[in-house]
This record gives sequence, structure tokens and C-alpha cells, in this order.
Amino acid sequence: MPTVYYVRHGETDWNAQGRLQGTQDVPLNEVGRRQSAGAGLILAELFARAGRNAASLQYIASPLGRACQTMELVRETLNLPRGGYATDPRLREIGYGGWEGLTLMQARQRDGELFERRLADKWIVAPPDGENYVSVQARVGDWYHQLAADTVAVAHGGTARALMVALGFETAESAADLIVEQGAVYMFGDGVLTKYG
Repeated sequence: MPTVYYVRHGETDWNAQGRLQGTQDVPLNEVGRRQSAGAGLILAELFARAGRNAASLQYIASPLGRACQTMELVRETLNLPRGGYATDPRLREIGYGGWEGLTLMQARQRDGELFERRLADKWIVAPPDGENYVSVQARVGDWYHQLAADTVAVAHGGTARALMVALGFETAESAADLIVEQGAVYMFGDGVLTKYG
């Protein structure tokens, strides 16, 4: 299967405030813009080490604005045209439904029983009017299995966790609370997952 160089979008103000973003379009903040350029530098180094031309890969992002902003900064750092990439809705973040915009404490106060059930089984239990990780894993797995070439993907923490489970690198239990770093590059390839940065 193709190699995927996976980048989580850079930080937003909602990330910094601990708010659940989900499908909301929250722009990158200054830290997030620096992280995005930093991920581009990591990719440039990886491609140079492997003797790869950055322009020879496919580039695809979640359609959410923070992922597209990150992709454009990554491509600019790689000296590629900012807009030369595709988007795929299967890479969008897990939908938090009625919890979007809330902190975890606010979600717990609002929907205590559901919050506790989700805490006990995050992969199966969805937020109110939201999505569970089982469905995210299905759509991200579908995206991966139709790839035809090595790809740079920019998406989200939730979709990264789901991809790790879909490809057998993590279990639902181990991935549920896994921190996916901003400004890093996760390389999925040859049955190995390696983090750079």
C-alpha cells in the first residue's frame, strides 16, 4: 500500500482553550501557522533523505478550513503552489454534535450520563447528535484503501486515531485517548508507523 505522510492541522484558539471543534471551521492561530510550516520543514527533510521530489506525491486534506490552511502552509514551505491539493470529506474530523464549542467540563455538566458512558467506551458511544469512532474508522479506512500513490494528508487528531486503528497500529482502547501532536509528521508505510518531530 502507498505511504502516507500524515499531518494534524496546526493549533487553533479552540485547541488552546480545550474546546471540542469537530466539524466547526475554526482558523489556525499564530502557533498553528508556525506548527504547519514546521511540519513542512520535517517533510522536506524526509523527502531529501529519501531522494524524493515533493512534487511527485499526492496531496489531500480534510475540507475543514484549519486543515486546508495547514496544507497550504506545508506546501508553501515545500516550495509548491499553495492550492495544488485535493480535499476529501472522509478526512473530516469526528463530529461532536451538540458538544462542539464546549470544553470537556461543560460537556460533562450538560450531559453527565452520556459523557460517562462515552468516557467508558469512546470508540462506540457518540456525543449527542454526533459521530462515534467506529464510523470515523470506516470512512478513513475506505479513504486509505483507495489510495493509488504515496500521499501527504492533512487532517485531524480524531481521523489520525481512527486510521491507526483501521491499519492495525493501535487498538480502539489504546487509540481513544492517544495524543496526536500538532507540528509533527506521522509516516504510515511498510507496516510501520513512525512519528517525526
